[in-house]
Amino acid sequence: MAEPRILGIVLAGGAGKRLAPLTADRAKPAVPFGGLYRLVDFALSNLVNASILRVCVLTQYKSHSLDRHITTTWRMSDLLGNYVTPVPAQQRLGPHWFTGSADAIYQSLNLIYDERPDLVIVFGADHVYRMDPRQMISQHLERGTGVTVAAIPVPRLEATEFGVIQTGPDGRSIEAFLEKPADPPARPGHPDEAYASMGNYLFTTDVLVETLRKDAANRASRHDMGGDIVPMLVSERNADVYDFLTNEVPGANDRDCGYWRDVGTLDSYFDAHMDLCHVLPVFNLYNDKWPILTRVASLPPAKFVHNSTGRVGRAIDSLVSNGVIVSVERAVILHNTIIGRHAVIENAILDKNVVVPEGVVIGVDKEHDRERGFVVSDGGITVVGKSQVVPA
Repeated sequence: MAEPRILGIVLAGGAGKRLAPLTADRAKPAVPFGGLYRLVDFALSNLVNASILRVCVLTQYKSHSLDRHITTTWRMSDLLGNYVTPVPAQQRLGPHWFTGSADAIYQSLNLIYDERPDLVIVFGADHVYRMDPRQMISQHLERGTGVTVAAIPVPRLEATEFGVIQTGPDGRSIEAFLEKPADPPARPGHPDEAYASMGNYLFTTDVLVETLRKDAANRASRHDMGGDIVPMLVSERNADVYDFLTNEVPGANDRDCGYWRDVGTLDSYFDAHMDLCHVLPVFNLYNDKWPILTRVASLPPAKFVHNSTGRVGRAIDSLVSNGVIVSVERAVILHNTIIGRHAVIENAILDKNVVVPEGVVIGVDKEHDRERGFVVSDGGITVVGKSQVVPA
């Protein structure tokens, strides 16, 4: 049987308000992560590594840096007709912006009409993980359903913050899709776990197009993929779940197999960075069989200077990126930030182009941080916004 034609769509229009101030000047998928990457690079790497080489990235809010990153980094072979391209909101159907993730695809149906794919795979742009979507595609073709939803088992009591999937006795067919339920249903055979939707969907093209049209005509709809499109197909008994924990990524080890993080808050963003810093990291960036791809800026190598008492250039449990001169502890320092001598940075996130003068302390006294106008997360992480000069 011939290989199916697949179009990838990455939903990258989120404003990311809970990540402010990191999203004050950029879209959430453009937020830097792990020293070299942008959040969108994880979804794009998973698609491209699986040879899904025609991908549209739907953008909307503060998209300039995201558009620039995609066009300068994700250059595919024109000779073979491959591409990764940003697609901004174009108001093709009238003078209004995207009103939800489903409306974003509905307003961009011309992309599907032009490409004529057999399948459309829809990924979110703001999660940190590795996934080989080819295995999800195989299940979808074998089962023949209209949509397959990727899900990850989570402790049932923690599933109240997710879209939760209730399956039939077979563990595959979806019987209900519930948004942040107070009492999440358990997955079959595991009474203490529930299936949380990862926001990744695989559609048979005709089913997707028809369902989007029905949704667009429903004035009561929120036009959301998880909240409206999937439940519509569930009601038609045309939806399956794909268990992410069965996904076998080339080169993955026992520690990072099944790793997936929603970094939608400052605390989860900080914690995901800390996952990278262990001797044996919870998420391994060094897997060259399924690399996370990006463009590396032309900056000098990291530098550790001085060995005198009280002035030792050191980094412990840290990832040190190009162009950094640093001595910090439990901190996320984005590129081109300058930290002066004897400054103390702990439990903090510093956005790009921040200037920290000599002797300044950040992250130790949270009340003092708030008085200086810095955001302090619920988990006690101090965040300094882009291009700020910290008062001496």
